[in-house]
Amino acid sequence: MALTGRAALLALIGVLVVGLLLPSWQGVLVMLGVLVLCVAVDLALAAGVRRLTFTRAGAVSVRTGEPCSVRLTVHNPGRRLRGVLRDAWAPSAGVVADRVAVDVPAGGSRTLTFELRPVRRGDRAADRVTVRSVGPLGIAARQGSHEVPWTVRALPPFHSRRHLPPLLERLRELDGRRASLIRGAGTEFDSLRTYVIGDDVRSIDWRASARSTDVVVRTWRPERDRQVLIVLDTARTAAARVDGSLGGLPRLDTSMDAALLLSALAIKARDQVGFLAHSGKVRASVPRATVPLLVDAMAPLEAELVEFDARGMVAEVLRRAARRSLVVLLTSLEPSIEHGLLPLLPALTARHRLLIASVSDPAVHAMAAGRGDLEAVYSAAAAERTLAERRRLTALLARHGVEVVDAVPDDLPRALADRYLSLKAAGKL
Repeated sequence: MALTGRAALLALIGVLVVGLLLPSWQGVLVMLGVLVLCVAVDLALAAGVRRLTFTRAGAVSVRTGEPCSVRLTVHNPGRRLRGVLRDAWAPSAGVVADRVAVDVPAGGSRTLTFELRPVRRGDRAADRVTVRSVGPLGIAARQGSHEVPWTVRALPPFHSRRHLPPLLERLRELDGRRASLIRGAGTEFDSLRTYVIGDDVRSIDWRASARSTDVVVRTWRPERDRQVLIVLDTARTAAARVDGSLGGLPRLDTSMDAALLLSALAIKARDQVGFLAHSGKVRASVPRATVPLLVDAMAPLEAELVEFDARGMVAEVLRRAARRSLVVLLTSLEPSIEHGLLPLLPALTARHRLLIASVSDPAVHAMAAGRGDLEAVYSAAAAERTLAERRRLTALLARHGVEVVDAVPDDLPRALADRYLSLKAAGKL
């Protein structure tokens, strides 16, 4: 049972009236008796809430930051229901308005629509539906809650998809499907054509030229049907937040964005894409990935506060990738790489080409440029030391045949995709 604001107002008016007309304790008792009687009558006439039933429908997934709708249908088997309904969700689900007035006829139903705009990745679950049924006098109400399960999965937003059109245009140039003054190298024979000035003389097919009146050259196309395995580090360093145009997001979110852009591009290039999320163990795996499968697998992932198990990751890669592959490891360029991953590189690079992509903190670059006062100079020295350490690790990895892409959050997805296209054009996959 619950009393409404109207009951409190009536009680106040009653006290004032009784105080003026019957200035004695008997008048107060009369007033309280009348109020209790009204509450009891109003409560008895209010529709019950225990027998209500609910069904849900609507969105089950949405990109983070985008709106979606979930419908809640109230089925009322009893007398007419009037009151207020609250549909409670986790705060990160971003419910626009969770309280609505309801009026459901006896034996009828009503469908209510709630708009959600999730602000974080992952599964956002509904909590409880609470209904307050108000009596006809409006001074008392019945209240009860019901479990009505529903989950909306907030998917990675994939902001870097805006880079996809120019990247696909460049891919078409490499693939020879668009006229271009740029001639990319390849490793798969495509066709023969007449020699024109500017062609590489090493591409001349002398046997075909001997049978023709013109000099004939071979044309090549970029490699296809290659294996690309994307490995996402979800250990403690992925939890660090870095500034970018979208605010302070964890490194993990930027790595996911870069992985999605790379996978979309590689799939369009007709390469086979696999995905593996790893920390101290395998967190997620997609053997033959598509972009929808990837965003669904990435959505519930959060960084774990454990050390990255480089040995376990290398063992999983060697077990899963039987063919020679491009292994793209999205991790952080930390000194721990030198002791954890570096000793394992010979076993990995003997069978696969390794590309490491790392998110660099823009705040460190900004600190390195500071010279305003003594404190800024000390901060700049510390930042420059951090950047020098990253350059040293990059050079060390390069000596072991490892490609490294180190960029700030806004630039990492495009830089990683550009490096993939460069490797593809050079026939190094």
